[in-house]
Amino acid sequence: FYAKCLSKDVEKAIEILSDIVQNSKLDEQEIERERDVILREMEEVETNLQEVIFDHLHATAFQGTPLGRTILGPTANIKSMRRKDLTNFIQMHYSPGRIVLAGAGGIDHQQMKDLGEKYFTHLGRTDEPLLERDVSLKEPCRFTGGDVRIRDDLMPLCHVALAVETCGWKNADNIPLMIGNMAIGNWDRSMMGGKDLVSGLAVRFANQPAAHSFMSFNTNYSDTGLWGAYFIGEGPRMMEITDYVVREWIALCTKITDQEVERAKNILKANLRLQLDGTTPICEDIGRQMLAYGRRVPLEEFEYRIDNVNAAKVREVCTKYIYDRCPALAAIGPAVAVPDYASLRSEFYWLRL
Repeated sequence: FYAKCLSKDVEKAIEILSDIVQNSKLDEQEIERERDVILREMEEVETNLQEVIFDHLHATAFQGTPLGRTILGPTANIKSMRRKDLTNFIQMHYSPGRIVLAGAGGIDHQQMKDLGEKYFTHLGRTDEPLLERDVSLKEPCRFTGGDVRIRDDLMPLCHVALAVETCGWKNADNIPLMIGNMAIGNWDRSMMGGKDLVSGLAVRFANQPAAHSFMSFNTNYSDTGLWGAYFIGEGPRMMEITDYVVREWIALCTKITDQEVERAKNILKANLRLQLDGTTPICEDIGRQMLAYGRRVPLEEFEYRIDNVNAAKVREVCTKYIYDRCPALAAIGPAVAVPDYASLRSEFYWLRL
């Protein structure tokens, strides 16, 4: 829950937020109205192929575990949800050890602390660290290499998401993986440069008329993660396009240079600063880091960790998580030319280095 207000109205905003969290009426008519809204939102999400393909990627990568479930859930759950289900959820999850009260802009820490104690006292107190309570609710999320393909030859383009399992957000290997992610970069047809682009994968895509775009990603959870790429191309050339992606990943493990790493580090540091442009993203960043790390990690500390990574470290970490590892793949569209899983798996190791 988020509120933006003038500095003189901070107390009123926090009072409203506390009332929402602690005293929501959850009126039956409002629940029915929101149920219809969510069902319409589900229909809109299903038309967004990027959202759909990442749902399928998680479903195949984390089969039979909570991370394999979609965020919105099945339609049957939404239609059967009752007020009692919502109140049980609130009682279980709206506890002091799972809540962060964060602020940015015209407010100081002591003021925020005093207002938090004034308006959120009814939630109770706890001396336990964030997210250490209700451990019994957590189910282990194992990774399973595999693929899911929804073939539709009538679609004009094939959408593919390819990923490998990595580490959680607290693992030190996350920084080299983020740098590797920046080294791969992203590209689409609106970008100029062609063969003069810095990213090797971008050069390959720019010189392949059947390739339309790619986007690298690094998604972290508490004890696992997915590192990979989402790319779009014309169906008959998807074997070649997929090969481009895997070859660049293996290059990260075997021959990335210090110059390439320095460029990726500068991009990563610039992105970290751009993400904190304004009070709204700063406030969200504070809340996210408190939940993930139990503290606010200063930007200077992030940059220090980034600066301590060299090309040898990137090669070492990428080899650990990418080289000769089982990937997860999701494809939608004319996917007949997407490599079969056995062929794809064989590309993740070379008989030479």
